[in-house]
Amino acid sequence: MTDRQAGTESSPNPTAGCPVHAAQGQCPVSARAQAFDPFAPEYLANPAEALKWSRDQEPVFYSPQLGYWVVSRYEDVKAVFRDNITFSPSIALERVVPPSEEAMATLKRYNYQMNRTLVNEDEPAHMERRRALMDHFLPENLAAKEEMIRRLTREKVDAFVDSGRVDLVEAMLWEIPLTVALHFLGVPKEDMDALKEFSVAHTVNTWGKPTPEQQLKVADAVGRFWQYAGQVLDKMRKEPDGTGWMHHAIRMNGEIPEVVTDSYLHSMMMAIIVAGHETTSLASANALKLLLSDRLVWERICKDPELIPNAIEECLRLEGSVVAWRRRATRDTEIAGVAIPAEAKLLIVSASANHDPRHFENGDFLDIYRDSAVEHLTFGYGSHQCMGKNFARLEMRIFIEELTRRLPHMRLVEDQQFTYLPNLAFRGPQKLVVEWDPALNPERTDPAVLGRRVSFPIGAPSSKEIARTVRVADITMAAEGVRILHLEDPDGLALPAWSPGAHVDLVAGDFSRKYSLCGNPSDPDYTVAVLREDNGRGGSRFIHDQLTKGMTLRLRGPKNYFRLEEDAENHVLIAGGIGITPIIAMADRLKQLGRDYRVHYCGRSRGAMAFAERLLKEHGDRAVLHVSDEGSRADLASVVADCAGTGARIHACGPARLLDALTGLCADLPEGTLRSELFVTDASGAMQDGDVAFEIELEDSDLNLTVPAGQTLLEVVRAAGIDVPSDCEEGLCGSCEVRVLEGGVDHRDRVLSASERSEGSRMMACCSRASGKKLRLAL
Repeated sequence: MTDRQAGTESSPNPTAGCPVHAAQGQCPVSARAQAFDPFAPEYLANPAEALKWSRDQEPVFYSPQLGYWVVSRYEDVKAVFRDNITFSPSIALERVVPPSEEAMATLKRYNYQMNRTLVNEDEPAHMERRRALMDHFLPENLAAKEEMIRRLTREKVDAFVDSGRVDLVEAMLWEIPLTVALHFLGVPKEDMDALKEFSVAHTVNTWGKPTPEQQLKVADAVGRFWQYAGQVLDKMRKEPDGTGWMHHAIRMNGEIPEVVTDSYLHSMMMAIIVAGHETTSLASANALKLLLSDRLVWERICKDPELIPNAIEECLRLEGSVVAWRRRATRDTEIAGVAIPAEAKLLIVSASANHDPRHFENGDFLDIYRDSAVEHLTFGYGSHQCMGKNFARLEMRIFIEELTRRLPHMRLVEDQQFTYLPNLAFRGPQKLVVEWDPALNPERTDPAVLGRRVSFPIGAPSSKEIARTVRVADITMAAEGVRILHLEDPDGLALPAWSPGAHVDLVAGDFSRKYSLCGNPSDPDYTVAVLREDNGRGGSRFIHDQLTKGMTLRLRGPKNYFRLEEDAENHVLIAGGIGITPIIAMADRLKQLGRDYRVHYCGRSRGAMAFAERLLKEHGDRAVLHVSDEGSRADLASVVADCAGTGARIHACGPARLLDALTGLCADLPEGTLRSELFVTDASGAMQDGDVAFEIELEDSDLNLTVPAGQTLLEVVRAAGIDVPSDCEEGLCGSCEVRVLEGGVDHRDRVLSASERSEGSRMMACCSRASGKKLRLAL
């Protein structure tokens, strides 16, 4: 197959040039892969939806039109980001459309010599320069920028607040991020306007698809941008005490010229203007478009500005400004079982990955309470993660906080058409027109509105601080000592959909506890069953003794670390005690799908077994009760033996002794046969007698840290500014997994199997420790 050349289509050829054609001459590229066009209107309007077919059916495919391998699922995109040796970033800034001879001649006339930058450098140069230039991006240094950003924002809002209608992109979202970026660089004020004019040309030149005629105009603008940036840089060199990131880079050029070279300074001057400006501008427009599209969500943010940080993370996940990055395979390798040849070009679509339901429960739904939203890949991942991520967060928070306070009645103008600049990397509406009634502006009746403000901590919001309010609609009894809570949104909003195996965290009084969802996933409300545990930590006693109908609780989730593998040949579901809660939801789903399954439910007495009667009534002879006081204990060895050679998947939930027994019995079955969930931890792996300090070497960040006896690995790396997601922080969920490159691990989690532990290639940062003196980690 031949690629599209210089913006023109060529006739498809089944074998010529295709890197994946079969030996008999039949090209295996699917029809949808052949038709994939990242410049098509439907893709530009919604990349995630346009690649839904890929996430479901063909997560890694070759695009003959583009000449790239496309990667669409979360885990695969993250894996490519993580391995910057196998997957080089060197083509990240390569032009999508090769420049014409005339365009090249134009650039040459301006002596255009754009060099490698932090975005497209390989190791070891990348990390050496990143370390040398990172200081200005640290949280303590970014905090000092808040007043400047807020002043610029208020000036812009002041200019249009009484107009009643405005294009937010033109009025503030385009200019403020660019002005902030230039301030950050330390660019002289008199040069700001000229540099603003050149920024968009650089974007079109690198990631867009200009026609041959447009190439000449773009090349001329890029050349003038390059030339003018050099003049500004020369001016800044004459101010040795100047402030800003570029002045810092100039000083580093004097101290370590072999790392921060002359040509590097010129290239970074251009690159960071675009990186710091357009990504934030477009992300802000995307976020406001999303939030204003759901009136109830917008009103909740207006009433409670503390929701803004996580709302922004959810908007960055659902419609981030960075759609995709590009990588080059440095060797023959595989992604998701698909062979990738050396020198292959990859388009890793983070916009698609951020919607992947395998990672984000109900991934297409806007949920400002989603406590896993910070795990989005819009900022990238690993050693090339965006240095300016916290700068962008700060700007977006201030924009939205000012607008929700001063224009809470603002709304999108109906029937407006949203258009997007055609390019592979960045996405956001070119216009965002809103309107409101100026007579209703809050500051007209309450001038104190102008003086109010909310300051947010720098960095990603903590998942522990994100919770929605739910009301107890009803309470019923499921069995002896088991209460069923029926939970609803106080405003009647449907709660996010969930899948079997999902759980929520209930914040009740001073307690936060995890409970599996066990109702109908299609219902707008949630159902959880709570076993009273008199010897527990107090959460269940509070729910049983103090919670009444009509009271409100705080809720986090839903999240799912115990997913049902629906496509297995057959299923064996095993529950012990209150572990029936996720298992009965799985049984309901398998019955709905018409799958082959069997349920084994173990308990001490029939009266204490929640949902026992419903299980028998609705699942008939597929359900078996094993009741201890009736003499019908489960023969787990026989249950497991019957699975051998059948391709069955065993899903089990219950107390540790049940899961430990099953783990031993399944030891000789194929890896992955058993999936289990422990519904309560037995101890904290972080605090044990005999713990000692150990050293960690973070390979990607080039940091060496010490983990004291009284702290977890997770706490130490976060304090150093390294983003590591987490949820339970008790070794139960697996969300804080990190890759181990060297050293022995003292595993204290309940996630990894025995064989995975013996491999020693990963660990849970929240609880596990080094078994020796040092660990080398891929962080």
